[in-house]
Amino acid sequence: MPSLLYYPTVLAAAAILASAQTSGLGVDLGYSIYQGLRNETTDLNVWKGIRFAAPPTEALRWQAPQPPVEDRTEPIPATSPGPICPQVMPAQPNAFFIPGDEDCLFLNVYAPPPSCESAEKSLLPVLVWIHGGGYGFGDGRQDMSEIINDGGRGFVVVAVQYRLGAFGFLSSADVHEKGVVNAGLLDQLFALEWVQKHIELFGGDPARVTVSGESAGGGSIMLHSLAKGGQLGTSLFVNAIAASPYLPPQYNYDDAVPTSRYIDFAREAGCGPPAASEAVFECLVEKDSMILQQASFNVSTTQLYGTWAFLPVTGGSYIQRRPSEQLSTGSINGQRILVGNNADEGPMFVPLNITTIDNLIDWTHTVFPNFSDEDVNSLLEAYPSSDEPTDPDAPKYPTSGHGPTTAINVSLVATGQQQRANNIYAEATFICPSYWLAEAYSTIPNKDNDSNSSSNFISYKYQYSIPLALHTEDIPAYFGPARPNQGPEFTRTFRTMWANFITKNDPSITSTDGNDIPTIDWPPFSTRVPRQLNLNQTGGTPYEATRPYFPVPVTQYGMPGLESEIVVVDAYEWEGGRGKRCEFWKGVSGKVPM
Repeated sequence: MPSLLYYPTVLAAAAILASAQTSGLGVDLGYSIYQGLRNETTDLNVWKGIRFAAPPTEALRWQAPQPPVEDRTEPIPATSPGPICPQVMPAQPNAFFIPGDEDCLFLNVYAPPPSCESAEKSLLPVLVWIHGGGYGFGDGRQDMSEIINDGGRGFVVVAVQYRLGAFGFLSSADVHEKGVVNAGLLDQLFALEWVQKHIELFGGDPARVTVSGESAGGGSIMLHSLAKGGQLGTSLFVNAIAASPYLPPQYNYDDAVPTSRYIDFAREAGCGPPAASEAVFECLVEKDSMILQQASFNVSTTQLYGTWAFLPVTGGSYIQRRPSEQLSTGSINGQRILVGNNADEGPMFVPLNITTIDNLIDWTHTVFPNFSDEDVNSLLEAYPSSDEPTDPDAPKYPTSGHGPTTAINVSLVATGQQQRANNIYAEATFICPSYWLAEAYSTIPNKDNDSNSSSNFISYKYQYSIPLALHTEDIPAYFGPARPNQGPEFTRTFRTMWANFITKNDPSITSTDGNDIPTIDWPPFSTRVPRQLNLNQTGGTPYEATRPYFPVPVTQYGMPGLESEIVVVDAYEWEGGRGKRCEFWKGVSGKVPM
């Protein structure tokens, strides 16, 4: 029989919840009660700064996420986002240190209010957003109001945060033995499990979850699609959206590269090199947070240009195989995927001094250190330099995708060997992984799992091509606020595509979606008929614009006059035979490794 002390506790908790519900939007998660708010401008219910896991600090550093400690003394205002995680910029000149808070495992929820308070509430599909940033920086503060409202107000959105840099992706045999590797991915998993358990309280349907992300967020989606050997099925999500999925070299957890970075991190933190007589891991656990944050920054910013030191690894029970190996087997989770890339993914990750073929060869050996001279020659044959243009001062312009010039040799920001390097990096790291995901969800059966038969898989593929289509330039188009070169018809169309995939499992647009956007029949992708949409615009008024990595202005086009130009193209023939080049990368993936 419960103690008599139990009943006042229950009564107090009930009074707290009743108070929160009286003022509206009080949600009881069992461990805490959160009080949301109605945003009168967007007409959405919003809960920000919800803790979904215990602080991963002190003894919980580099451990699997744990449930939050119960706190039911009074409703917690969910009106502002939680603190950001410690940040790490990529290795580039003038990278700056951005401190964060290790206690950062929070999420935000956006939901349309019920259309009629007295009617029975029907649950809405759910979009979970995992931010990008190279697994080193970024946060879950992206406002989700525009995509909900422009997408028909028919789904709930959850934006999550996860441990970054050395805090989320430190790896070695020592870490694996005494803690966990891929802690940041396990944070994301914990958030997905939180959604399954609690999202009904916010009006969301746990059986209709779409996970999404861009860059490292898209790479995270790729890894979750492979998690547990692809045996999770639809237990966490049914649909996935992977924009520019980031696939850097993925080593085994105890390989030389992650181990050397662990040693460097320990040295920078004052814990010395790992040795049998030294409790290095225990030393790191006890260190002051700012010392560890500075050590993470120092190690990351001394890596190869445009890269991060601490990245997902293969090993442990969650990530068992590299994507290039597992995707081709059909051992995948979920049922449907919407996957895309941008036209100019590479420039911000490639040094701006590649003017000669010797520069290109030297850079190639640096980026792909396991390549032999013969491998480099094969790479250059796969990316031939055309007779025109090879001059770095030649005219720069966005390619059509159909030729005769292609992204191998020219773009709006580069020509010659510089553009050749830009496109090599783009396809190896972002674009070909998007192709492999599209292929995995379209044609590959998993004969060992009847619930994941090939008939249940479907994929949709696109390229975002509005100049300047750099990495991350697509995000404002679907989440807002839109850039001047993203016209209102285009952004409404793009957001409706996402919304239709989330709510209807098909991103196609019909006449019922509104007269202000074009009707689009989006064919699924298959290896026999590899169709994708090219998302672009025509017309518009020219203006000059710059980006942080390009001090020279480029011509872009804004309103008035912009019109959407969205067409179906052959993804394999695109840009001079991109399908064959992705086959090249699949063939050498063991040397990258991907």
